[in-house]
Amino acid sequence: MSTETTASVSTHILDTSIGKPAEGVSISLAARTGLQGEWAALGGSATDADGRCKDLPALPEGTTHVRLDFETETYFSHKQGEGKQAEAQQDAPRVRDSGAFFPEVTITFAVNPGEHYHVPLLLNPFGYSVYRGS
Repeated sequence: MSTETTASVSTHILDTSIGKPAEGVSISLAARTGLQGEWAALGGSATDADGRCKDLPALPEGTTHVRLDFETETYFSHKQGEGKQAEAQQDAPRVRDSGAFFPEVTITFAVNPGEHYHVPLLLNPFGYSVYRGS
């Protein structure tokens, strides 16, 4: 929850290759104050069955930049092992041996005190897109 002096962050992931939420993706959260500030790891969580991460740590007062690190390789390796991804992708080329072309996705964005930032990740084995949601 944001206050007048802090911002807050939430996220969710949709696996666009299967049209469903991405469950079990580990996410790490870091923050810094100013462009030259050092990144401080704040902790992390993982997405639930709805692809949402509802328990990210609170941002410290004075945060100006936030970094979300999504560990996508484990997610795609697991899905590939289950065979669900290959079936859903039909004629798409096979994913590399690692399970994903992008083994991790890092999103860095600026924040203002008192605002909430919802940052959805649209993900597939060969690309991703993010935007500021509501």
